[in-house]
Amino acid sequence: MADKTEEAGGVHFPFPFTPYAIQKDFMAALYQVLEAGKIGIFESPTGTGKSLSLICGALSWLRDFEQKKQEEEKRLLEAGADPLNDGKDQAPCPPPSCQQSPGSPRGTGEPDWVTQFVQKKEERDLVDRLKEGQVRRKKREERLRQIRHNASLKFAAKRMRQEDEETERLLRLSREMLAAGTGPEQLAWGEDELVLAEYESDEEKVSASGVDVDEEDLEEEHVTKIYYCSRTHSQLAQFVHEVQKSPFGKDTRLVSLGSRQNLCVNEDVRKLGSVQLINDRCVELQRSKHEKKSVVEEEKPGRRRRLEPRATCPFYSHEQLQLLRDEVLLEVKDIEQLAALGKEARACPYYGSRLAIPAAQLVVLPYQILLHAAARQAAGIRLQGQVVVIDEAHNLIDTITSIHSVEVSGSQLCQAHSQLLQYTERYGKRLKAKNLMYIKQILYVLEKFVTVLGGNVKQSPNTQSLSQAGTELKTVSDFLFQSQIDNINLFKVKRYCEKSMVSRKLFGFTERYGAVLAPSREQPKLSGFQHFLQSLQPGVTAAPAAPAEEGEDKAPRPASPLMHIEGFLAALTTANQDGRVILSRQGSLSQSSLKFLLLNPAVHFAQVVKECRAVVLAGGTMQPVSDFREQLLACAGVEAERVVEFSCGHVIPADNILPLVICSGPSNQQLEFTYQKRELPQMMDETGRILCNLCNVVPGGVVCFFPSYAYQRQVHTHWDKSGLLARLAVRKKEPQRVNQVEQVLLEYSRCIQHCGQAGGMVTGALMFSVVGGKMSEGINFSDNLGRCVVMVGMPFPSIRSAELQEKMAYLDQTLPRAPGQVPPGKVLVENLCMKAVNQSIGRAIRHQKDFASIVLLDQRYARPPILAKLPAWIRDRVQVKATFGPAFAALRKFHREKSGSS
Repeated sequence: MADKTEEAGGVHFPFPFTPYAIQKDFMAALYQVLEAGKIGIFESPTGTGKSLSLICGALSWLRDFEQKKQEEEKRLLEAGADPLNDGKDQAPCPPPSCQQSPGSPRGTGEPDWVTQFVQKKEERDLVDRLKEGQVRRKKREERLRQIRHNASLKFAAKRMRQEDEETERLLRLSREMLAAGTGPEQLAWGEDELVLAEYESDEEKVSASGVDVDEEDLEEEHVTKIYYCSRTHSQLAQFVHEVQKSPFGKDTRLVSLGSRQNLCVNEDVRKLGSVQLINDRCVELQRSKHEKKSVVEEEKPGRRRRLEPRATCPFYSHEQLQLLRDEVLLEVKDIEQLAALGKEARACPYYGSRLAIPAAQLVVLPYQILLHAAARQAAGIRLQGQVVVIDEAHNLIDTITSIHSVEVSGSQLCQAHSQLLQYTERYGKRLKAKNLMYIKQILYVLEKFVTVLGGNVKQSPNTQSLSQAGTELKTVSDFLFQSQIDNINLFKVKRYCEKSMVSRKLFGFTERYGAVLAPSREQPKLSGFQHFLQSLQPGVTAAPAAPAEEGEDKAPRPASPLMHIEGFLAALTTANQDGRVILSRQGSLSQSSLKFLLLNPAVHFAQVVKECRAVVLAGGTMQPVSDFREQLLACAGVEAERVVEFSCGHVIPADNILPLVICSGPSNQQLEFTYQKRELPQMMDETGRILCNLCNVVPGGVVCFFPSYAYQRQVHTHWDKSGLLARLAVRKKEPQRVNQVEQVLLEYSRCIQHCGQAGGMVTGALMFSVVGGKMSEGINFSDNLGRCVVMVGMPFPSIRSAELQEKMAYLDQTLPRAPGQVPPGKVLVENLCMKAVNQSIGRAIRHQKDFASIVLLDQRYARPPILAKLPAWIRDRVQVKATFGPAFAALRKFHREKSGSS
């Protein structure tokens, strides 16, 4: 279909087809938010073309912004080229009459001639910078043009890759020859990589984890760009495909960022499985390259020193990465296409994509990279003056909280302690004093963490029963004091773990000696170590060394427990008064845990909103938005005037949706699914009767959501015993219980399709789901798959949760509240409930011609504060029915008319 150009708010928006009116409004509002540098909260229901509106609106603004910037640069350059202002002005020597005494008054503190000179110098500097920027831009455009039109450059790159492969093969042969000559007094081949290098200083400079610092042409000025992030890999890929199909698909320089797990093309690294192991191994390979270079440079004449050959990554070279960077910028690619390009080019897509960030106009990346400061820095992301669009932002607060919250189990603490102790016993004589000092501190910290839980590191955690059970919540300082590690400098310990990569060495040690030991004199000690490790993982037995690799690709190998504990230490060192530590004692030490809980996610979001030009939070369902305004933006220091809300209706006709609140059932049983009432037999029976009546009049698929897995199982068991499930099966078949979501959906859709073709008594299928489960978000129940969505009760979070109670107390203490206003803690609970409801009921209506009914079974839904938290396009059409008769009549009429018209 030919592209169209639509005008909204005086701006021309290229669009692949004639947009809906709400899409025009969306793009116009988005354009204004970006132009004014504000924070926008955008709600556009699923099925209204939100992604395309984001793409065309944001890239239209970027197009105009770049055009204005180039025009301004041209004007300044022309003014700078004026003969009267050719840059040769010299500071005139002030005449004596112009010199002022120290006590004489000055208008601005400086004489006019000084002010004019400074102003002219700043203008000349600006012109010089603009000229340099123009040169860089033209070089980049020329480079991309040549690659696009000159295939010989790619052939040259291919020849270079083949030469590199041959060189690597020869180096590998030479390493094997050296290995054959290793004497018996030396460590076994490859074991030298397990020994920690000398740790020189606590202030040691950060080792290179990216490209060589002397390769100055890789350092490029960051152009103004849009960072788009979403929750899942599939959502990002879908967005990239939308960009490819949009009018901007041919001309936009887009870069897709991902983790090493998604982008690594080195099979030796990929097979490690665990994200942490892949990260550490990759960094270690880059460090080997830089350390080797520095050692060679520092080698003194007349001294011969034999160096063990150390592996480096064959996909990491300056020339290959440059070529890959340019090919990435040539055309829009998703993660899979980027990884395939990296394999073909024999260049690392992980580092190549990061080199392309400065010149990119649109960067697509997961939440975790954008929302974590260390991850942003590692990726080379600079937010100053840029635009950030966070899609699927309804869970943004929970996402930030979970990214910065870490939990470690008693098993992990004991396992890490035992592994590190065995490592020290084997290599202690080879380690320098500073390494031994820090290892002893880590062992001490691990021992104290186990002790504070009530355990002992010298015993198996599975067999240790704790005298105390329950949950205890502490501030970070109180936890450190109770653990008796307040005298340890955790900042230095954390820095040592990062720079020495001790957890990576420890993992290599346990990989090598976990099952079989070479030195016979240490066999008993390490055999006991092996049995101890097995006791930490019940049901796991040691496999023979040779065939162990067969199943490596089936399940990722667990990372070293010390790697996970390092995350806990990092959380403790970055915490402020907004962090808490939860001590969970659950009978045995192995089931107990320590968890760092972040109470104020705004602390980590503040830097994003402070540095960025504009931030857009977008989603299909953003209600209730008070959480974003109060907990996130206001606490991050954003003024209320800077926040703009936009919510559009749905593209479906008003009569294509029937939202009902039913307050009582067929036998006049009041519907209020509180913890005290929902388990009553009469309440479960009444719910079953309502569902039977619905299935008699609703065609196709019915999706019924329960507030928890435990309650779903309880109701299902009760209905099975009472025979109600058999009565439901007369009209709706229930998919057989299987673990895989895809299999359930396939069986569900097949049943609906078969019933629609065969006729008879069975009219569709019935699916029981749980709010917050896999079916409540990201799954489309369009058309016949979801003609009715039923919400049983209100999915309030457990008020007995220590985490929730602490969060409520924190909000009550920190957020302002007017007299008579509902406490912020209670508002939080209601908002968590309604966000979950909104996500679940939004599964049904998926496109313009779709229709469905939404049934909310609980009289509490009729309360105005609760109704106000529904999405506007649903809230405006809700009908509250006090009794079941009128509700059933409305449902029967709605589905009879819609099924007949469709």
